[in-house]
Order: sequence, then C-alpha cells, then structure tokens
Amino acid sequence: MAFLWFGRNGVSARPTTAVEKKASAAGKVVALAAGSGRVVWSPRDTVSLTNAGFIGNPVGFRAVRLIAEAAAAVPLICQDRERRYDVHPVLDLLRRPNPAQGRAEIFEALYGQILLSGNGYLEAVGMGPKGLPAELHVLRADRMAVVPGPDGWPIAYEYGVGGRKVRFDMAGSPDPICHIRSFHPLDDHYGLSPMQAAAVAVDVHNSASSWSKALLDNAARPSGAIVYRGADGQGNLSPDQYDRLVAEMEMHHQGARNAGRPMLLEGGLDWKPMGFSPSDMEFHQTKLAAAREIAQAFGVPPMLIGIPGEATYANYAEAHRAFYRLTVLPLVSRVASAVAWWLSEHLGNEIDLRADPDQVPALAEERDAQWRRVGEAAFLSEAEKRAVLGLPPAQED
Repeated sequence: MAFLWFGRNGVSARPTTAVEKKASAAGKVVALAAGSGRVVWSPRDTVSLTNAGFIGNPVGFRAVRLIAEAAAAVPLICQDRERRYDVHPVLDLLRRPNPAQGRAEIFEALYGQILLSGNGYLEAVGMGPKGLPAELHVLRADRMAVVPGPDGWPIAYEYGVGGRKVRFDMAGSPDPICHIRSFHPLDDHYGLSPMQAAAVAVDVHNSASSWSKALLDNAARPSGAIVYRGADGQGNLSPDQYDRLVAEMEMHHQGARNAGRPMLLEGGLDWKPMGFSPSDMEFHQTKLAAAREIAQAFGVPPMLIGIPGEATYANYAEAHRAFYRLTVLPLVSRVASAVAWWLSEHLGNEIDLRADPDQVPALAEERDAQWRRVGEAAFLSEAEKRAVLGLPPAQED
C-alpha cells in the first residue's frame, strides 16, 4: 500500500529558504532581552531541547519513553451514549492508521511529541469508510507553525520541510489537522512541554556528566603542577623550553590513554601533585538532584527510572500505581478525548474514546475494589451502577 502522507490534503506553497523558526512570535523580543555576562543555558527551542534533554540525556530519554510507551499500551474504549463497541470503523482506523504504523506506534509518537514540545499534530489523509480518513499521520511539532486569523484563532497550519511548505486550511469542516497542546499560561497557540520546565535541570545534569567525563580522563584529579627551580635560583623557563615542556606533557602524559605512565623530569623540574577536596567532588549529588528534578517535571517517580532512593518493593508498587493514576491516565484521557471529537466531525456521529483502566495491570487491585464496592451497594440501581463504572446503559433484549 502506497503512502498518502505529507500534503495530500494540503496546498503547496512557494519554496523558501529553510529557516529554524521559534514557536512564539515573541521569540525575537526575548532574544534581544538576553544580555551577556550571565549563566549560559541551552537554547529553549524544540530542536535544541530535544537534543539536550532527550537524545543527549539518559534521564529525559527514559522518562519520555516510559510515559509514551505506557500511555500507548493503555487499551481504549469506543462508545457512544447508547452502547460500547467491540467493532467500529474508528477502532479499525486506530488499529492500523497507516501502512508503517500500528496503534501503539502512532500513539507513542503522538505522546512523545506532546512530552517533548507540548504540541501534538495528527493529519487526516484521504477518504475512508463512513467519512473517516483513510490514514492518520503524526507530524513533527518543530516543523509546524500556526497561522492565526484576525480573531486570534488558527485559520491554517503550515508544515515546512527543507524550504518547502504545505498549508492546511482550517476554515472548512472537518479539520485536516488535530492539534493537541499542553497548557501554556503565556502562549495562545502553542503548548508548554515538561522538557521546557526541566530545561535548567537538564543543563545541570549534562554539565555534571561532562565534568565527570573530564575527571575520568584525568584520573579524577587535575594533573598537578610542575615547578622549575634553576641552578642559579632562576624560576623562569625560556620560551623554547616552555613550549617543549608543554608539547611533551600533552603528547606523553595527558589524557586517559596515558594514565599511569611514569614521568621523567630533567634537572630543576619538580612535580607537585594536586587533588580535589571532598567538597569539590560533590558534583555527583548535584547530578542526582538534577535527575530527580527532570523526573519530577515529567511526573515519573524517580525509582522507576533507576534514580537511587527508597526502592523497596512496597514503595515501588505504590510508585507504579501513582505513575499511572497521576501521569499516564490523565494524558491518555486528554489525548483520546481530543482525537474522538476530531474523528466525530469526520464520522458525522459523536463517539467517545476513553482509557480502560480495568485492563491496566498496575491498577488491578484498585479496580477490583471499586467493582466490589459498587456491586455490593444495595442502594444503587443497576443503571446507576453502570453509570458509576462508566458503562453505557444496558441493551434491552
């Protein structure tokens, strides 16, 4: 099956020079406000944050993958006001949204984009059964730009790749793009990602890792100092002697490959070893603190991604349940609701997609207890019990 992706529903625009664009229109003003002589932080655009906090940081990588994989594995329920469906065109579309991805792959990509950029974009391509799209594709958030109208609401989206832009018109119905964004208090069109909130902690963690690598290259201490004492009390080397000494030190004694090599010093040269004090070596604790802040920004219990702490079995089990209750299920519910409303416009009938917590192993004990309490509640009718459990009304025979 051939791909229908990228621009089948869009209108090609005139090719322009590929320029990395900031998400917010106020980006240029913020850039002018940044002065010199301050702490140097990584850029806060999506590409730079992804490189620093996901590709180049093991804590951010594992946190994003853990949430995205767990959320994509949560089963979804499709129902309307009358019944719950085991077979439905929406379920068929989500089961195989395009030739290269299944349900888990496309939702993992969508959740990953939301976690890294604060924005997720789904494109509807072609025409399938019941008015639904033939294919669904996740578009990269760093390539998408919102085109606001006179009233401030988006009238189009532009997706740019290598100088070529495709425009998706949002004036008609149904919409070709489903934009899911996280809450951002200072931006009307783009969401705020956990990676942006954890950007400072990511910089600290990466700097601590670089510092640790530099220490390993130098046996966890600076090389030391060479003191020259001339025969006549002179303390200065000639320029040629100094250059020769520096060259020999760099060639024969610097770096991890020369660790342990004995040093031969000529007359008048004395080696004074230097080392770090224990306070200087406390960067390891700083690195652990930064790792915890990164995990906290994403809503992941630190012990689930290997950060040292109270990793007993009871704490791990409770952390696992809290992870699903407070992080995974809210994300799945928000995304599933947005996708259901978007696909309802294509379908012409309102349907609801929601997470099925009864099929989440981490919540099995809690769900069993809830079903037991509702089942034993004699003051509730059968219809009320079904409503409490999120079930549609029973079908009459």
